[in-house]
Amino acid sequence: MRSIFNFSARDVAIDLGTANTVVYVRGIGIIASEPSVVAMETINGVRRVRAVGDDAKLMMGKTPDNIKTVRPLRNGVIADLEVAEEMIKHFINKASGGHSRFARGPEVVICIPSGATSVERRAIRDAVTNAGADRVSLIEEPMAAAIGAGLPVTEPIGSMVVDIGGGTTEVGVISLQGLAFARSARVGGDRMDEAITAYVRRNYNLLIGEATAERVKLEIGTALAPASGGGLVAHVRGRDVGRGVPTEITLDQIEIAHALAEPVNRIVEVVRAALEHTQPEIAADVLDQGITMTGGGSLLREISTVLADETGLPVRVADNALSCVALGAGRTIEEVIYRGALIAA
Repeated sequence: MRSIFNFSARDVAIDLGTANTVVYVRGIGIIASEPSVVAMETINGVRRVRAVGDDAKLMMGKTPDNIKTVRPLRNGVIADLEVAEEMIKHFINKASGGHSRFARGPEVVICIPSGATSVERRAIRDAVTNAGADRVSLIEEPMAAAIGAGLPVTEPIGSMVVDIGGGTTEVGVISLQGLAFARSARVGGDRMDEAITAYVRRNYNLLIGEATAERVKLEIGTALAPASGGGLVAHVRGRDVGRGVPTEITLDQIEIAHALAEPVNRIVEVVRAALEHTQPEIAADVLDQGITMTGGGSLLREISTVLADETGLPVRVADNALSCVALGAGRTIEEVIYRGALIAA
């Protein structure tokens, strides 16, 4: 009988994120990191895929009526099953390198939020299976992030990881290849973008799109206002709500820090709640080891400083923070020692 985790040469690990999808192929490494966006085109009542990933994201906010850009995941779980299957199929085909359609599909390790319900887990498993996978295994995102960040997850040493993705923030306390405690909150990069959009609307009566809010976050986003002056600035264009005409304004880092205060405070609350529920012996290890941050949200300026100030613990941002979850999931198909972290689906 074939082992439940009997991986072969072209098997795949996928970090299926709300904002970005990262694909790892066994023996090769990461082969794709693209936005989790699909452009769907309707012709004579028939809906088909027009573009996926980078090409689809370029179309956001700029499509005619017969083309819709869709983000099939919200808050780390599938919101549009049909579109999610098409997107996963695109990435599996890219990973397989054009293998014959008669060949066995790859075995896939897929990352899931620790707080995903059984229904949400089943939806992810079904979408991956329908997209062509031969067998599907799940791994919780905090565990994958910890493995990818190089934390000692197989040893009797407590480690804490905070993974800030597009849709969720995952906090995991890990020891002996298991989650001693996990907390998932639906706050991440998307909520930060929404906070910037709301701030600009409220204070400048200006409507801006998702892509503009994300650009502002990347260019001048910070969790802590500069000690002196306004810091970096960004020029923002949108539509004036009152006059209905295009307008340009300038934002500085003090304003963005104020705009991002709510989502940043929510992330801090989740981390503090996890620390309060951590077993004393593991808490002692965390005091020594500190907190490791991963995910795109961990790259927000000064967020590690805010977290360190609020918890009193050392905080570091992992190398390859954007890819840690995919790298960790990939190591489970490369190295037998990590297979115990997988959940058979």
